[in-house]
Amino acid sequence: MSDTDIKAQIEAELAQGSCSARELIALQVIGDSMEPEFKHGAIVVIDQDAAIRDRVYVLVMIEGGLALRQLLIEEQRYIIQPLNDAYMHERQEVSQSDLKGVIVQQTPPKGRRKDRILYTYES
Repeated sequence: MSDTDIKAQIEAELAQGSCSARELIALQVIGDSMEPEFKHGAIVVIDQDAAIRDRVYVLVMIEGGLALRQLLIEEQRYIIQPLNDAYMHERQEVSQSDLKGVIVQQTPPKGRRKDRILYTYES
């Protein structure tokens, strides 16, 4: 199965809600829009049932595709933005239903178990 086929399958399953909210999802980061925190090739683990809070990193459905972004909650509006300044023009408002989960772990590219980063988002 090609990367494009896998991406399409994941997007279809998330759009249809066929993944249980209790299941964790692992995805590979493609591109540099979330650098320096998430580099191309990193593996992220997404918790579909995690609390949505200000400044968490999320998996979001935008323009028919999935993206990793930082979530900002401003006056009860959900704003997503990339971390890489070159992509700040992609900052936009989304609905809560577009948020598919919160990133809870990352393994950097070519990383090992000892290199894992856990995101707890403590207040």
